[in-house]
Amino acid sequence: MSRAFKIPESVLVVIHTPALEVLLLKRADGGEHWQSVTGSKDTLDEPFTATAVREVREETGIDALAEGRVLVDWALENVYDIWPQWLHRYAPGVVRNRERLFGLCVPQGTPVRLSPREHVQWRWLPWREAALACFSPSNAEACLMLPRFHSPGPR
Repeated sequence: MSRAFKIPESVLVVIHTPALEVLLLKRADGGEHWQSVTGSKDTLDEPFTATAVREVREETGIDALAEGRVLVDWALENVYDIWPQWLHRYAPGVVRNRERLFGLCVPQGTPVRLSPREHVQWRWLPWREAALACFSPSNAEACLMLPRFHSPGPR
């Protein structure tokens, strides 16, 4: 049985409260790697919004479409080189990934239920501190952009 390769199109979802506290997740694959929710499309035709909703649910247990939550497509994309240690997950010759950015505003106190295969710890940090804690430069930059894209809640 052959293993399917990852699709080099993904999402980065900055989950935050109205007070701009950002949820960061510590990766299960070792080190001090803190990050926002990230994940690849399951199929080429899966919309980025559907990928964001699915990944948020899988990694945190949070329903991005529930009442009181606001998912915003920032209409920004990063294109970056895939880290060498992860190239084996992609088809031969694939070396770059396209990442779409989203923000998800959730009420203060929203429960978090981690997927233990992906993450081992979570924490809320003010947006500037979250940026400093992120291991990925694009994730840090997204945290710093949060005030510009913040949606204060349902209108």
